[in-house]
Amino acid sequence: MHHSTRWHVCEDAAAVAAEAARRILAAAETSIAARSAFRMVLAGGRTPLRTYRLLSQTAADWTGWHLYFSDERCLPPDHDGRNSRAAALAWLDRVPIPAANIHPIPAELGAEAAAAAYRHSVSVALSFDLVTLGMGEDGHTASLFPGQVHPAAELTHPIHGAPKPPPDRVSLSAHALNESRAIMILATGAEKRGPIAAWRAGEPLPVAGIGSTRGVDVLIDRDANGA
Repeated sequence: MHHSTRWHVCEDAAAVAAEAARRILAAAETSIAARSAFRMVLAGGRTPLRTYRLLSQTAADWTGWHLYFSDERCLPPDHDGRNSRAAALAWLDRVPIPAANIHPIPAELGAEAAAAAYRHSVSVALSFDLVTLGMGEDGHTASLFPGQVHPAAELTHPIHGAPKPPPDRVSLSAHALNESRAIMILATGAEKRGPIAAWRAGEPLPVAGIGSTRGVDVLIDRDANGA
């Protein structure tokens, strides 16, 4: 895919979180002013939680926010391993975003049924205003893992046999994630140094397939940058 990747190296994980929160709030303000709504895809995993906690302490026009999830693990809704649960505890339960504006993936239904159900939610939402993603130590993003093959035109994918537990998941497709006005990827910590170097060297990692026509902004800390 031909798109520009803009690398932003921050001092540490706290600085990455602060810059990510700043960019999210600015994008929301711009989108709500232009279209009366801000449609954002939330990253799962640990790295974004620090950003979510910062957002929970911020005043914003929350009624205009509409939130979707990049991926979800097939676990009960109240399970601590769920991305929707982690985001709720860190942020969404702490601010007055209308419940109807939060669109969790119903992964408790099982991968196939949940992917089918979420396809409609995504099709109605496109194009997104901002997609936020993390990156794993193997270069995966959302629940798109190396070596997997998925139908390119689909908006969501049922995932089986994920290399980290739980094996069953649901993920937005690269096609859906790339349908966004802006994309921001967060990576922190020395364990991300290898995949960052591989990505920069042009290896075909799943994260390298993400990017809109406007490119992608990657926020990393010095540890992940290796310098």
